[in-house]
Amino acid sequence: MKTALITGGSRGIGAATARRFAKEGFRVIINYNNSEARAKALAAETGGIAIRADVGSPEQVAAMAEKITAEHGALDVIVNNAGIAHFGLLTDMSEAEWQNLVNINLGGAFRVTKGLIRPMIAAGRGCVINISSMWGQVGASCEAAYSASKAGLIGLTKALAKELGPSGIRVNCIAPGVIDTEMNARLDSETLAELKDETPLGVIGSPEDVADAAYFLYENGFVTGQVIGVNGGFVI
Repeated sequence: MKTALITGGSRGIGAATARRFAKEGFRVIINYNNSEARAKALAAETGGIAIRADVGSPEQVAAMAEKITAEHGALDVIVNNAGIAHFGLLTDMSEAEWQNLVNINLGGAFRVTKGLIRPMIAAGRGCVINISSMWGQVGASCEAAYSASKAGLIGLTKALAKELGPSGIRVNCIAPGVIDTEMNARLDSETLAELKDETPLGVIGSPEDVADAAYFLYENGFVTGQVIGVNGGFVI
């Protein structure tokens, strides 16, 4: 049975991705940090496994990677989805807030990939999918740290695609637009309406739209180093 790890997999895009891969016959490993009840419920629903680790902690990620490798060997797919947001002026952002956001959004993908890639290299196969954002492509006012961290994921994707391609491992990135998730639920109705109006398709995306793109990137064996925009035309 093929195995996929989805970080931040208990809700939103992560949960939809876990369901999509489970539907295709994958064993899904659902990483979570705080949402234990949701993760375990999703694991029961999909026949998967829930495993706790804060991707911002090198020690916790190392322990998770060791456990996964010991029990499942080389993964077929890693989806680096775990992330947090911060909204506000850069001048009001503390050093600690900046470091925490970059540590989780970009550092988490680094740690998880590094911790699990060696068995994939040995097996000569595998797929890494990083979940960035359209703001990582064009930047967003009052989301400088978030935009920077997501831009970093794009750079990491392109570099690792070149580094790992000779080992048979593909690395791609998805840059979602405005998606109906809890992260965007903090936006007021007026802001959401404006974002919807700015989206050429005139709709807000769903987590399933992103999950479908993730499965496409796994399935197509000649796609690597790419950034796939799932944004309704917001960024072209």
